[in-house]
Amino acid sequence: MSTKYKATEPDVGYFVTLTTVGWVDVFTRPYQKDMLIKNLQFCQKEKGLEIYAYCIMSNHFHMLCKAVGEITLPEIMRDFKKFTSKEVIKLVEPESRREWMLKYFEDACYRLKRNQKYKVWQDGYHAEQLFSQKFILQKLNYTHNNPVKERIVAKPEDYLYSSARDYTGQKGDLEVVLLDF
Repeated sequence: MSTKYKATEPDVGYFVTLTTVGWVDVFTRPYQKDMLIKNLQFCQKEKGLEIYAYCIMSNHFHMLCKAVGEITLPEIMRDFKKFTSKEVIKLVEPESRREWMLKYFEDACYRLKRNQKYKVWQDGYHAEQLFSQKFILQKLNYTHNNPVKERIVAKPEDYLYSSARDYTGQKGDLEVVLLDF
């Protein structure tokens, strides 16, 4: 089994990307993004997730992070994806997009060996070890510039669901350990 793009080292920082199946735009409303924030806060408080940067987009999110403590990053990501998948299904209930989204998530389970009704996240998570200051800075800029690239905002710090705000002295919704360069 390949270890490429997996968090295999304990006490090491990673650039992590989680993506919805089919790149479905699930997180288009504030309450949907707030649900992810709330669950990341839980992982910080209860599971030892240390977050250095993040950005939540409509169909994926990036973060620079590390697991500190007893629980490993793969375990944190597994639990986060499992719980938030169930939450996404609940949040889809009142939506106009409900029928096609539930059908899409149901169809995504077609070839799964495990018994599962809906699949929200793509398998695994893309993790790259933060191995140098240059690489960290590159991933930090990439993460924060996602909403600028998508023309959601003009400046990274204007996007509410990103740690770019924290790096400009503003307070974001998620506690972030600022990287000092």
